[in-house]
Amino acid sequence: MATVILASARGEAVRLALIENGALAEYTLWRPASPDGVGDLYTGRVSTRASALGGAFADLGDTTGFLPDSAGGKTLSEGDIAAFRVTRAAQGGKGPRLALAKDAPGARPGLIARGPGPLGDWRALHPTAPIYADDYALIAALRPRFALVEYKSGCFADIEDEIASLEDLEIALPGGARATITPTPALTAIDIDAGAATAERGGKAASQARLNRAVIPELARQIRLRNLGGAILIDFAGMKASSRAALGPDLAAALARDPLKPRLLGFTVLGFAEVLRPRVRTPLHEILR
Repeated sequence: MATVILASARGEAVRLALIENGALAEYTLWRPASPDGVGDLYTGRVSTRASALGGAFADLGDTTGFLPDSAGGKTLSEGDIAAFRVTRAAQGGKGPRLALAKDAPGARPGLIARGPGPLGDWRALHPTAPIYADDYALIAALRPRFALVEYKSGCFADIEDEIASLEDLEIALPGGARATITPTPALTAIDIDAGAATAERGGKAASQARLNRAVIPELARQIRLRNLGGAILIDFAGMKASSRAALGPDLAAALARDPLKPRLLGFTVLGFAEVLRPRVRTPLHEILR
């Protein structure tokens, strides 16, 4: 797989783009001076047990995080001091999600070490991918941490239009179909509209099935590109609810290409596809907003 990483300074932020086989796979804004905290290592003190929530809250010094029992919370009591790793950025009005770390804690709550940031995550997945940056000052800042950083003027030129389209929550899909993304506090809903797509051959049911299968690869790419996380409900175009389960193998195969390994949980009685994608970093629409 031919992979390159692009970096471009934009004020206090750095635009980052991951290109796989010539296509934009991921995009984000990285603010080194105010990182999202994912991967940060803290010393924390358990402040409150929250049995109803299945975990505990921990004072980290500059913030409060939530430690699920499944991530080590069962072993701690109120007042205990331990080392914690941030596994999910603070988002949606909630603090960071934590996991119990094996590192030795400090004497009091506070930051021990910063996480790798999104560029570090990409480098870990693609250790030999070149990083092209269009600013020499940015290159000087990146080279102490990352190898294979090179200068390339206008490295974002070919994808500027696509990046601009990421601010829109309506997506053009193959065959004239469109998808509308509606984020809510509990889940993200994606509605597929057949739009200008027409039944060119065969009956209506067969045409709708072909259309939905055709849009699935691009839909899965957009879910990753926009970093949609948590519960995702997909309402495919047309098709009886009882027939939509037939789309499951195609959707599961497309989702499997995502490094976060989202899971297709099945289809609801109303025919919505239920997808669960790990919520780690802030969704792109919140970052751009």
